[in-house]
Amino acid sequence: MTQTKTLVNVGHSPDPDDAFMFHALANDKIETGQYEFTHTLQDIETLNQRALNGELELTAVSLHGYAYITDRYAICACGASMGDKYGPMVVAREAWSIDDLRGKTIAVPGKLTTAFLSLKLLLGDDFEYEIHPFDEILNLVEQEQVDAGLIIHEGQLTYGDQGLKLVVDMGQWWFEETGLPLPLGANAIRKDLGQSAMDEITRLLKQSIQYGLDNREEALEYALQYGRNLDQSKADQFVGMYVNDWTLDFGDRGREAVSTLLRKGYEKGIIPNPVDVEFVG
Repeated sequence: MTQTKTLVNVGHSPDPDDAFMFHALANDKIETGQYEFTHTLQDIETLNQRALNGELELTAVSLHGYAYITDRYAICACGASMGDKYGPMVVAREAWSIDDLRGKTIAVPGKLTTAFLSLKLLLGDDFEYEIHPFDEILNLVEQEQVDAGLIIHEGQLTYGDQGLKLVVDMGQWWFEETGLPLPLGANAIRKDLGQSAMDEITRLLKQSIQYGLDNREEALEYALQYGRNLDQSKADQFVGMYVNDWTLDFGDRGREAVSTLLRKGYEKGIIPNPVDVEFVG
């Protein structure tokens, strides 16, 4: 008699780094035992909003978004996207300074993104913002519909193709402020699954990440289909930025970075309550 498998609904972004990370799980490259994984690909702000309702058992979330879902989710110790002296960027049509951004209208990819939290830590309330899909922001800046744009994902490598100028790299700014990497995204697992299932699913996620790192060309070929406007070289560069040793485990320094980010967000009044970070694995 065939054992009925436990379905795990997974949400992640349609980006090369997430695709690379989940390649082994999505394409049956590893044995998953009693669990069967089904994948939904949506932008990170949509996943943040869905996590508020606990819709998915395992989901990519922004570390900022995690501050609002600690009652439902814990953070997997693997699956991190860390910006080690790099990260989301603010770009404009002109070579501005950070002070030039004050009072300006900036297109942002969502209020629960870590990019937005870092921008609030930098500028406080001294800017206007409009929320737009992350993959439209470069065009909005180029077309002069906004003064500047807060860009995530592959836009960090392609903004210059549209004649735009870097104002500030939030990951570099954060490192100068704290000496720590900027923890951008993570995978959150729902607590109501129980500790045993949380541990096993996290182990399988780590195995999937390790498979991608061990079979880089194969995983990269799969990931390339999600590399909007990225050639193989840039896709490889982008994956290397966000799938690496940090992704296998946050480590002590990564955990410190998460705690520091969320504490500063609370101290500045951006996050309403202190955040108790719970890691699995």
